[in-house]
Amino acid sequence: MKISIVGAGAVGASCAEYIAIKNFASEVVLVDIKEDFAEGKAMDLMQTASLNGFDSKIVGSTNDYSKTAGSSIAVITSGIPRKPGMTREELIGINAGIVKSVSQQLIKYSNDVILIIVSNPMDTMTYLTYKETGLPKNRIIGMGGALDSARFKYRLAEAMDCPSSDIQGMVIGAHSDKGMVPLTRLATRNSIRISEFLSDDRLQQVLEDTKVGGATLTGMLGTSAWYAPGAAVSSLVQAIACNQQKMFPCSVFLEGEFGLNDLCIGVPVILGKNGIERIVEIDLNDTEINQLKQSANSVKATNLLLADLQL
Repeated sequence: MKISIVGAGAVGASCAEYIAIKNFASEVVLVDIKEDFAEGKAMDLMQTASLNGFDSKIVGSTNDYSKTAGSSIAVITSGIPRKPGMTREELIGINAGIVKSVSQQLIKYSNDVILIIVSNPMDTMTYLTYKETGLPKNRIIGMGGALDSARFKYRLAEAMDCPSSDIQGMVIGAHSDKGMVPLTRLATRNSIRISEFLSDDRLQQVLEDTKVGGATLTGMLGTSAWYAPGAAVSSLVQAIACNQQKMFPCSVFLEGEFGLNDLCIGVPVILGKNGIERIVEIDLNDTEINQLKQSANSVKATNLLLADLQL
């Protein structure tokens, strides 16, 4: 199976590395606009193959999308990353044009490709891709919720001083500092509600830390994070490529689910060989429903900015 990744920067390269190490893809193609950059990243990664014990072939290409032909899954990470003090929404003017062009090029060479969107603002870029490509909604997936949920579980494990593998938790809503909805009420440690272990105040702190997880790292690193985003993408790719039928919160186009319409936002989905196999409408309480609706309103406000762009 061929997997293509557009954008050979830190996130794209990390994604390629994790996919290769998991050894389920026959070929991983890295594409970048910068001359020889993707080729160099691919060569560097291939020189780890004997050390890390993988057989996946990694190749690089400078803006030659014909190398992606026959891809089953393609990941779009291209665009400018966040800098300290920037919101994801501020990236829309530059990244919208890039994402539109990239998605069209990928579909040109791979008619049946499933697209995973990483570029920010992620929910709006996922919506743009759905509207511009005409692909069925099961084949356009926004990554954000998988990453946000990993950060949520990290914070919960930190608060409880326990292994992350003990923790189950999910973040729905927008992939934005204000729009995330960490479901603290439903989070568990080995099937026991987290509220049995943590006070309301500590849970609230976990929630707030989760929401600013990306901004915290951007402030520390001077740019967007890459290890966790790359790992999140690789988990989605593997779930699709290996038909695992695993549940992740992902940004998907909604048509009445959760009472929402005409937007892409993070909700629980089952991932398999067809991409999004189904949307899982979990029972939310009134507070969670209101938070999700507020999040949806913020996403729609960002989506409206697309109309002002000359794409």
